[in-house]
This record gives sequence, C-alpha cells and structure tokens, in this order.
Amino acid sequence: MATENPTWGYTRIQGALKNVGHCVGRSTVARVLRAHGIPPGGQRATPWRTFMQAHWPALVAADFFTTEVWTARGLVTYYTAFVIELQSRRVQILGSTPYPDEAFVIQCLRPVSSESDALLQAGRILVCDRDPKWSRAVKQWLSTAGVHVVRTPPGAPNCNAHAERFVRSVKEECLRRVVPLGEWHLRRTLREFITHYQRERNHQGLSNELIDGPAAEERSGAVRRRRRVGGILSYYYRSAA
Repeated sequence: MATENPTWGYTRIQGALKNVGHCVGRSTVARVLRAHGIPPGGQRATPWRTFMQAHWPALVAADFFTTEVWTARGLVTYYTAFVIELQSRRVQILGSTPYPDEAFVIQCLRPVSSESDALLQAGRILVCDRDPKWSRAVKQWLSTAGVHVVRTPPGAPNCNAHAERFVRSVKEECLRRVVPLGEWHLRRTLREFITHYQRERNHQGLSNELIDGPAAEERSGAVRRRRRVGGILSYYYRSAA
C-alpha cells in the first residue's frame, strides 16, 4: 500500500488496512515501514509507470528505427519515424527516408496534427528521446500545433518503453526476416505489418486482445490462416460456418 500510494501517511494506511479486516496501530504501521526502508508519506516518489498511466489519454510517443534497404547504390540505411498512442497502442508510420533532416520530420508530423481526430491533436503530450532529429525547430513547430513535447532523460530508454517495444516488435517479427528491395518494398512491408499489428496481433499489454480486430467468438467453421509478407506474419481465425 505504501509503495503504490506515495502520498499515504501512517494513519491513512492504518485505515486502509482496517477496510480489509486488519486492525493494527499507527505505530505498528510506522515500525513496519521503517523496517523495510520505506519513507513516510510525502517523501515517497511517484513511480514513472503510475505517472504515465495517470496521463494515458493525452500521451503519445514517437521514435525512429532503421532498416537496411537494398538499392541500386547497394545497402542504404533508411530511417522510419512513427508515433504510438500509449493508451490504445495504435501506431502510425509517419515516413521513411535516408535523410531524416528537420524538414522531413516536420513534413511527416503535419498529417497527424492537422485533423480533429489526429494522434497529435492540441493538448496532447509527445514523449520522445534526445535524438537530435527531434530538434528545437521541430519542438517549436509542435508547440504551434498545441502539442507539448517531453524529452526523456539521457540514457533512459525505459522512459519511452512503449515506443522501444514497438521497434523491437517490428524488427524481430518482420524486418529482420526481409531484405527490402527498394523504398517501395519497405513501405509496402511496413503497411502490411501495421495492418497485422493493429488488427491481427494479440498484445500482452492489452490483456492479450487485438487493438482493432473483432472480439473472439465461438464459431464452428474451419480454422483459416491469413498470411502477410509472404507468410512471415500469420493470423488464424474461424471461417463462417
């Protein structure tokens, strides 16, 4: 109770224990907390996870990942920008380029900040790391759209864990098993993965549910397999009886 509720003092914890059938004295609560090295109420920091969950509806994270693409010039590193809505886990690919300068980043952000139902609508908070691609000019442009930018501390990838987890998923489940033959092939592969990710892939962070897929139903039809990216990605479902 003390670690989950940083503002609770000894008396508040004593009352909460009484609610579940444990009658203990305030001094006993204080003694137990001291024995476990837990500071008094008001001196305990709010966990980052609790802070994030308290702001779920307003939080969006962004990041880049790289892909080696085979071109006429040989292997070229492409940088792909994306945003992820933390509450729903919905992802939108913003664009891919071998030259991720300020103009590219701002151009990518325009479509997701100009509509009423956009991911980066006014009042939202964008969490990103300290990559130079999220420059002062990009931050200023987002502020004009009403989006507040929060940059994570240096060397703290866990502070942007949802974006980091998506990067791991797209690479391990797809991109490391494909050699994109040009930019068009990379874009098509990413479109297929995003469709699979949001409609056909179960997510542990969402109680193993789909983001946008239909709810599981009892069906008696045959089990079918839907394949994407040549069978690298699979979705199993029952056909209508």
